[in-house]
Amino acid sequence: LRRGVGMPSAAGGVGGADNTETAFIAECALPTTHGEFRMRAYRHIRADGEVLEPVVMIPANYLRASANDVVIRVHDQCVTSEVFGSRRCDCKEQLDLALSVAQQLGGMVIYLQQEGRGIGLANKVAAYKLQDGGLDTVDANRHLGFEDDERSYECVPWILNDMAIESVVLLTNNPMKVRCLTELGVEVTKTMPIAAAVTEWNQRYLKAKVKRMNHNDEWPTALEE
Repeated sequence: LRRGVGMPSAAGGVGGADNTETAFIAECALPTTHGEFRMRAYRHIRADGEVLEPVVMIPANYLRASANDVVIRVHDQCVTSEVFGSRRCDCKEQLDLALSVAQQLGGMVIYLQQEGRGIGLANKVAAYKLQDGGLDTVDANRHLGFEDDERSYECVPWILNDMAIESVVLLTNNPMKVRCLTELGVEVTKTMPIAAAVTEWNQRYLKAKVKRMNHNDEWPTALEE
């Protein structure tokens, strides 16, 4: 069992002496539409007692040449798009792209159960209802009493340490995620953008990510008013 101290989160800085625990559970073969993977499962207990079960997706034929500059996507769960096919966001497309990149370039996807930027599925549906009335994703979360981003990543450095990974190339458009991981001690040597297509259904959400949350997306001209 690995134990961590402190909880930098997207909502704020480093917390107090809050303890968290992360344990490796098992690894199995997992054939998918994106190719053959190994799925590596962990159990993570947050300081508030909430239990998460992160998994790592590793291409079955991936032979890592070095502990440095490993291509990693830290991806947060999105049931609405990844299970039900919602087009309101780009999460499923980003997950598909990350799994494809992992297969093509070598790398891994760390998948975390942090629905709706950490507010949970039912609250996310409530936020969607507010967005139906005209609020963007940031103001909807605030209206419900949440921070702009409630996610935390304290399990990630322990997973990387367990897998003997010393530094990462992070697949992300989100500078806040880079900051959070860096504060936790993860060495991010560089980032790679991971941009999905803009559609009539997701463009409001993508605009909010760029303009309200400072995402470094690669298609700014498509998001002009």
